[in-house]
Amino acid sequence: MADAVVLLLFLVLSHSLSCSSSPTTSVPVVRAAVDAEHEYTFVAISSLKPKAACTGHRVSPPHGHQNATWLRLSLSHGPCSPPSSHRRKGPSLAELLRQDELRVQNIQMTLLSAGDDDNAADDEKVKKRPAKSTTTAMEHGPVVDVNVGSASSISTSRIDTMATGGGGRRRRSMPGTVQTMMVDTASDVPWVQCHPPPTGGSRFFDPTRSPTYAPPSCGSPACARLGPYGNGCINGRCQYRVTYPDGSSTLGTYSSDLLTITRTTAVRSFQFGCSQAEQGLSQASTSSSGTMSLGGGPESLVSQTAATHGNAFSYCVPPTPSDAGFFVLGKPPSSRTRTFVATPMLRFTQAPTLYRVLLRGITVAGQRLNVPATVFAAGSVMDSRTAITRLPPTAYQALRAAFRRRMGAYRLAPPKGSLDTCYDFTGVMVVRVPRVALVFDRNAAVELDASGILLDDCLAFAPNGDDRAPGIIGNVQQQTIEVLYDVGGRSVGFRRGAC
Repeated sequence: MADAVVLLLFLVLSHSLSCSSSPTTSVPVVRAAVDAEHEYTFVAISSLKPKAACTGHRVSPPHGHQNATWLRLSLSHGPCSPPSSHRRKGPSLAELLRQDELRVQNIQMTLLSAGDDDNAADDEKVKKRPAKSTTTAMEHGPVVDVNVGSASSISTSRIDTMATGGGGRRRRSMPGTVQTMMVDTASDVPWVQCHPPPTGGSRFFDPTRSPTYAPPSCGSPACARLGPYGNGCINGRCQYRVTYPDGSSTLGTYSSDLLTITRTTAVRSFQFGCSQAEQGLSQASTSSSGTMSLGGGPESLVSQTAATHGNAFSYCVPPTPSDAGFFVLGKPPSSRTRTFVATPMLRFTQAPTLYRVLLRGITVAGQRLNVPATVFAAGSVMDSRTAITRLPPTAYQALRAAFRRRMGAYRLAPPKGSLDTCYDFTGVMVVRVPRVALVFDRNAAVELDASGILLDDCLAFAPNGDDRAPGIIGNVQQQTIEVLYDVGGRSVGFRRGAC
């Protein structure tokens, strides 16, 4: 509320100044104000900072998503995160950027050796998958709470209190154990922690307490589908291992049990890794008890539920840790698909886990950057856990130059890690930020929220090392936008102002 008051006072003052102009200058002033509205957005600095308490959803969830597949999503550290993790301190900006760079390097190393054969058969794609996961064991990102198993339990979770606009808690009875899981579009094998963490206090899944727990046998089709993630057999039970490029890994028994998404939606015989050991993963600092993998491989949640939920999912990452977003398994109603702008979803033969889109251009303050189309030819990976969008150096340099020109009224500050365009907003309450839009194939223009332009008072983009390397669309740029992955329809949709 305070953010809105500050912005309103600023706009009223600006309007008063324009109205006080002489009659001979009033028309040009009004026209300039209209032009500025299309080119800039006025942002209260305080609105980009998290609050001490969870404020819930900024936008009421759409009517079409008030169904069995809708699930609350939050950032992993902050007042809106699940009770098991919201008290833990998140990584510093320096640590976030360090982890982010590692993840980017790992994804790009995989893609640089991948050919672009979108028409290859699915079984051929599975055979060519890399033996290592393309993701990394990061400690931040969007998370959701789900229940695994069928043991009786009373779980505490957060819901929205729409009347007050805030978040609240209530107790509800759902089968199984509550698991806080990272939403990860760049991994295939879902897994949960199945042993008590050394630090204690964190929730974990105990398969001995679930009567519906049934690990697949070594000769089962489920075990065969693991491909490079298979890790042999122990006592006739199929084993898995996911090794991350940074050397960390999770391993244990490949399992099957009930996954309860909401009180009215469950996935029977959900297949996942029951992790008995995490090597190099710090359970003391991580905010989740596992990973909800949503990649293109046959093991992911979206692949396992393709027949019942249309081989699609969407999510909306909130603008700050004190706001709430959402996750939806399945497509929105047909009446609402018209509210999305869509672009084709592309795939790599040697990295079928990843979802790729083709960026065609960027606009700053309504002006298209003069960047040759060939610069974007490698495409960009849509990723739910990379934070900062990576652009080809040529495109980034053009973006940075245009952004700096439009931000000339503010003092530059020293760089912060990979963020080299930072500002000193000391004493500034409202910032006039040039509008930035990403233009994807088929003219799918997606204007970014202010929280997707500035991060910690810096331009929230970074360059790749080479124009030939694929880019990555990070979750900072996705904030407040519902991103729809229609895997079956091979398209990616965007809906602004969703959370």
